[in-house]
Amino acid sequence: QVQLVESGGGLVHSGGSLRLSCAASGIIFCINNMGWYRQAPGKQRELVAAIGGTDVTSYADSVRGRFTISRDNAKNTVYLQMNSLKPEDTAVYYCAVDSRLYKILAGTPSSWGQGTQVTVSS
Repeated sequence: QVQLVESGGGLVHSGGSLRLSCAASGIIFCINNMGWYRQAPGKQRELVAAIGGTDVTSYADSVRGRFTISRDNAKNTVYLQMNSLKPEDTAVYYCAVDSRLYKILAGTPSSWGQGTQVTVSS
């Protein structure tokens, strides 16, 4: 059974940084594709960043240059380093996993975490 547990969310001032973590279990982590998504109140969930099993990465235009996705296969953990945070980054952030990268990019991965709240004050 796949389990994804996010941590690292919180309240930060505009311009600040946070690092989100997502610990995975129940999967062969190193060959799976991971994604970070976010959902703000009243908005649809959107893909923020993705990382493939070969460490290929993809970012939403709104976060490129500010956010960095990475993975530690030894710890079965994927990270999202968020710098220069803006109030519009406020959302619940979710990690997700799928053996197929196109499912991550399409927003239809097979497993989701429970989410962690990120709030950026102005």
